[in-house]
Amino acid sequence: MTTRTDTTVATAEAGSSGFLGRSARRWWMLAGGLVVALALPWFVYPPVAMDIAAWALFAVALDLLLGYAGLLSFGHAAFWGASAYVAGLTALHWGLPFPLAVLLGAVFAMLLALPIGLLSVRSSGIYFAMVTLAFAQMIFFIANQWRDLTHGENGVQGVPTSFFGVGPVETDSFWFYYAALPIIILGMWFAWRVVHSPFGRVLVATRDNPDRARALGYNVERYRVTVFVLSAGLAGLAGGVFAISHGFVSLQEVAWQTSGKVVLITVLGGIGTLWGAIVGAVVIVLLEDQLASSGFEGIGIITGSVFIIVVLLFRRGVWGTLQMLLARRTGRTREGSSRVDEDGDAAIGAADGEQGSR
Repeated sequence: MTTRTDTTVATAEAGSSGFLGRSARRWWMLAGGLVVALALPWFVYPPVAMDIAAWALFAVALDLLLGYAGLLSFGHAAFWGASAYVAGLTALHWGLPFPLAVLLGAVFAMLLALPIGLLSVRSSGIYFAMVTLAFAQMIFFIANQWRDLTHGENGVQGVPTSFFGVGPVETDSFWFYYAALPIIILGMWFAWRVVHSPFGRVLVATRDNPDRARALGYNVERYRVTVFVLSAGLAGLAGGVFAISHGFVSLQEVAWQTSGKVVLITVLGGIGTLWGAIVGAVVIVLLEDQLASSGFEGIGIITGSVFIIVVLLFRRGVWGTLQMLLARRTGRTREGSSRVDEDGDAAIGAADGEQGSR
């Protein structure tokens, strides 16, 4: 009896120590990420830093859907682009300060995502991806044909960076970055809270074992629609910031290539990590900027090659591979596919526990 009690206590202490270690490491990572975000425009051209931040939030939005709900959307450019148009047009014609214009664009993206999500979640896998792509192509067609509003291929030009009359923010891309950064950080924090909430645990359960989640009484489709709308809202935030920072909204924002690019960024960084989406955005945006600066015209060839190499050699993505190497170095045993299995079991267990407490 004593031996068993001692073992239980030792196990509890080890678990507590591990939790404290993970918690401390998480806070150090957050602090480090914040420092990098604050220092970024000092080391790269401020508009490039802004592009990194916007694409990072866009990739985080997709990762929330792909990594934690298991739903691959090939149509997320619809929400990024629709929000960009709304933010750009309201800032241009109504004179809204850019935070309000961006917020309005994000709300519009969520409203747009609701009916699309209700229809799309009835399918899964490649069928879900194709349905979302079809809806996105419809949005592209509308944007191209509604020339009185969107100006078609000419785009919406002259979008102001109005910010409550604060001159430096409105005229200097360096200060605009710091004015827009809180929006990006709040969006990422929201995604992190969703993932680490009871909703997020049930979401993972619906991803790994939807039949069991249904057996526990969870409405899988409702959870999927909810995360689809939340993901669209975050994509809308990113798209609005991107449009205001460039002072221009083009058809490219709602094109399928934009959806493909954010999928590339997310997979490159590592699916289901959130941090991986940020790393992927840094790699792709900086790579494209360097290639463009050198006059190289085949940017898509290089980025596509990098994507193929990472997928073939680093199946977990850049961030996921770094996590695996760190886990091996620190002696952890949860490696490879077993980690995915254990995470799925834990999510189902969380769902069981919540169902039992009802």
